[in-house]
Amino acid sequence: VQLQASGGGLVQAGGSLRLSCAATRRTSSNNGMGWFRQAPGKEREFVASISWSGGSTSYADNVQGRFTISRDFAKSTVYLQMNSLKPEDTAVYYCAVSRGSYPGRGLSAYNYWGQGTLVTVSS
Repeated sequence: VQLQASGGGLVQAGGSLRLSCAATRRTSSNNGMGWFRQAPGKEREFVASISWSGGSTSYADNVQGRFTISRDFAKSTVYLQMNSLKPEDTAVYYCAVSRGSYPGRGLSAYNYWGQGTLVTVSS
């Protein structure tokens, strides 16, 4: 599985972006997916995840209520809608496919990663 992330860019604080992550081939319907981000000089951190069915989602505390993860099975694509963006959201965002149906928050729970897309939020 290869993942292609897109949708990053430069936005002012308070603005919105929608990230997309398309799989080159159909991902297993049994796999969850997630988004992570890595700011300069910091470790990669969990942002959001979605279960195999799309019925269960999980968010990091610092994006809860502002970000929404969703998936389109027909398109093998996962999305991250980001609203009320803050300068501290600036990072490279990575999508990933989890090993199981209900993905956790740790990096080791994921076995396929996209190349990342840069989000820059100006103040």
